Amino acid sequence: MLALALLTGLLGLGSRHYAPALPAWLAAYAGDTLWALLVFWLMTLAQPRWPVGRAGRWAFGLAVAVEISQLYQAPWLNALRATTLGGLVLGFGFLWSDVLCYGAGVLLGCGLEWCWRWGTTGP
Repeated sequence: MLALALLTGLLGLGSRHYAPALPAWLAAYAGDTLWALLVFWLMTLAQPRWPVGRAGRWAFGLAVAVEISQLYQAPWLNALRATTLGGLVLGFGFLWSDVLCYGAGVLLGCGLEWCWRWGTTGP
């Protein structure tokens, strides 16, 4: 899971860095989708015995909570968001499209995790 989280994080950073070279729709949505996938991998790393569905629900809930927190614009929180790490983790402004991307990222993670679990233990 840690390797998947690191790979996903690198892909997410790459999607932002190389955005001008990517198709517009991919540049616009890949980073948020990969961020939610990263949250899912970290959730499964933190709670490896949880069923996939529970990990997915918690990952999606955490991602949406972070997105909703972007509606709160306190000076201290904006100062934290102004840092590189703070901006990557907390984001800047609420967008419904981000919530959809989070759903896609978590569903992708759940699907991959189910395939991995079924492939190693059977249905």
